[in-house]
Amino acid sequence: MLSMLQDRLCTDQDLLMMQEGTTMRKVRSKSWKKLRHFRLQNDGMTVWHMRQPGGSAKPSFSISDVETVRKGHDSELLRSLAEDFPLEQGFTVVFHGRRSNLDVVASSAEEAQVWMQGLQLLVDLVTSMDQQERLDQWLSDWFQRGDKNQDGRMSFQEVQRLLHLMNVEMDQDYAFSLFQAADTSQSGTLEGEEFVQFYKALTKRTEVQELFENFSADGQKLTLLEFVDFLREDQKEVGHAPDLALELIDRYEPSASGKLRHVLSMDGFLNYLCSRDGAIFNPDCLPIYQDMTRPLSHYFINSSHNTYLVGDQLCGQSSVEGYIRALKRGCRCVEVDVWDGPNGEPIVYHGHTLTSRILFKDVLAAVAQYAFQTSDYPVILSLENHCSWEQQQSMARHLTEILGEQLLSTALDTPLPTELPSPEDLRGKILVKGKKLTLEEELEDKEEAESVLETGQGSELETNCHSEIEAPQNRKGKKAALCPSFCPAVCCQSEAQAAVCDPGAPPVSEQKSKPILCPDLSALVVYLQSVSFHSFTHSKENYHFYEMSSFSESKARNLIKDAGNEFVQHNAWQLSRVYPSGLRTDSSNYNPQELWNAGCQMVAMNMQTAGLEMDICDGLFHQNGGCGYVLKPEFLRDTRSSFHPERPISPLKAQTLLVQVISGQQLPKVNENKEKSIVDPLVKVEIFGVRADTTRQETSYVENNGFNPYWGQTLCFRVLVPELAMVRFVVKDYNWKSRHDFIGQYTLPWTCMQQGYRHIHLLSRDGTSLHPASIFVYICILEGVES
Repeated sequence: MLSMLQDRLCTDQDLLMMQEGTTMRKVRSKSWKKLRHFRLQNDGMTVWHMRQPGGSAKPSFSISDVETVRKGHDSELLRSLAEDFPLEQGFTVVFHGRRSNLDVVASSAEEAQVWMQGLQLLVDLVTSMDQQERLDQWLSDWFQRGDKNQDGRMSFQEVQRLLHLMNVEMDQDYAFSLFQAADTSQSGTLEGEEFVQFYKALTKRTEVQELFENFSADGQKLTLLEFVDFLREDQKEVGHAPDLALELIDRYEPSASGKLRHVLSMDGFLNYLCSRDGAIFNPDCLPIYQDMTRPLSHYFINSSHNTYLVGDQLCGQSSVEGYIRALKRGCRCVEVDVWDGPNGEPIVYHGHTLTSRILFKDVLAAVAQYAFQTSDYPVILSLENHCSWEQQQSMARHLTEILGEQLLSTALDTPLPTELPSPEDLRGKILVKGKKLTLEEELEDKEEAESVLETGQGSELETNCHSEIEAPQNRKGKKAALCPSFCPAVCCQSEAQAAVCDPGAPPVSEQKSKPILCPDLSALVVYLQSVSFHSFTHSKENYHFYEMSSFSESKARNLIKDAGNEFVQHNAWQLSRVYPSGLRTDSSNYNPQELWNAGCQMVAMNMQTAGLEMDICDGLFHQNGGCGYVLKPEFLRDTRSSFHPERPISPLKAQTLLVQVISGQQLPKVNENKEKSIVDPLVKVEIFGVRADTTRQETSYVENNGFNPYWGQTLCFRVLVPELAMVRFVVKDYNWKSRHDFIGQYTLPWTCMQQGYRHIHLLSRDGTSLHPASIFVYICILEGVES
């Protein structure tokens, strides 16, 4: 692959022009548009920029950080500048994770085409690299960084500097002996293959060598029977070990003769341990493996809060990019707060704040385009409608025209349904969640709307923040709690009439008029009808399976504490959506685990904010094909379940987890700007589940070694409800002065862990790969809890 890349760099006309460099305009906003000279480096893997040709160059981005390249017509920012620049001259570089897009305008459509085609070619090449090719590329990148004078050779002085960059503290004499051994040409410098040999000597895995020799009779190879013994005894691959052994030898043994003889060399053994098959996440859980024919209420659903925001809740930017990113990461429930906009066009923003505004129809266009790129399973539009009658009609028209056949506008043709349809039934469909009129209400609202249109009154009511949460009457005539008037925390206004306000909220005077809901919009709500929650008894007696309620995080927590078992039973037949507190103006997140413990399906997250909470969310939804739906444990799907998340008892089967943290590999620096700073890594293992299971333990730290630290320490965890447990491995840089600094993490469900000797491939704070950074562990799960 690397030779293919080098061939392309020498022959592909687009890449040749990119290596020469192009002056283009970098665009951040309508007022920030500056010329920059961009150039693809000779390695074909990095793009640098300078203010002008011949000036001081700075790295702009690495090809491995790029997810895709979009043309100018697909850029929200460039479309807003269409009067200044032809869209054909623009393109957008989209990065993995939460890094902001890079919008660029070339001086001609032809130049833009060169860069779009060239970048996409390089992205495709990087994406298709196998494990060894990625390692080769990583080595090539380090060689480029270490070769300070760019002469294609590395002196010992350059190697010493490189070791500090790579997080290695090494005795100078020992480093020099490795350098001399690798310098087979005796030139006093290391070139290509010599540097590779130096790296191999540097990264010799003695702990893996010892493990290999424990099962190898001659210490040179593992025979088929020896490898089968290893898979059965240590890796717990009981049922199909012989067939699996043959597959793994064929996949990871580098020598052709070894494959023919069905033996595994040390290199092949290490290749297997570092591969997806040797990773901690069970590969059987990566594709869609769960039953997708159960009712929607039986699944955890990947859900987003205020999806349009890419920043904070008060002054942040609203952008269709929020929807694109959420949908592409597997989110299946997105939120749309809709308000009256100019020129009769509804707009989306966080009402009564300084957040920017985007058109409702632009949001729908993005949803239509990206809804099913990652997953075929249904997308839910959580619609918070604050619009007047006329603009509600516009909303209904846009929903119907833009979403077309994707929009579910009528119930499925099933006789007398008693439960929600399944994700499988709703494949490729977009569902609207919102308020729905009864037949009587529809007639009343039509008359009231006609009266309002005739008199011109009611506009204030129709657009104020309480238009959807003003005390609706339930079927027994009792009024629901009112939401407080606007407060600096921007409380729960956006959660519609389905919200139940927190106790202690400041009282407001009851409004006399009822908001008007347009029948055209009401008709598009089929299975997800928003209703106010009063009590679990009231829901059983008055509500249907196609109705659902929303809860603030504090309300949901109180219900779990006071009536946890009833909440579990409720969530077995009806959907619940939980949203973050209005006090989280910085777009911080709560821990979704405690809401999942009660079976709440739609636990809405501020997906723009990285951190522990999103690690847990991403960890749960990584399984099952990343489709956005995860089947709940059986005891959370039973309307007569006895499970209480605060007091879990038998017949749940407790388990004990033993984690031997063995070693780490190629850990990144905490501060890239400090060449000589080297991390002191420690590993923290955290369990998140029911309250009794939530705990953490950590190893001691290893001083001055981020390259190949060794711990060899065992941690023990006893868990009552493993079906709900999430396991998070965090590597931190020890700092006695303050909280330890984050290096990398990996989070996965307990039920998706593989036992045995496993590598854990670390992710950044943003959830992107830190390849080849990993930790090597031994995992053992025992039934029962030791006293």
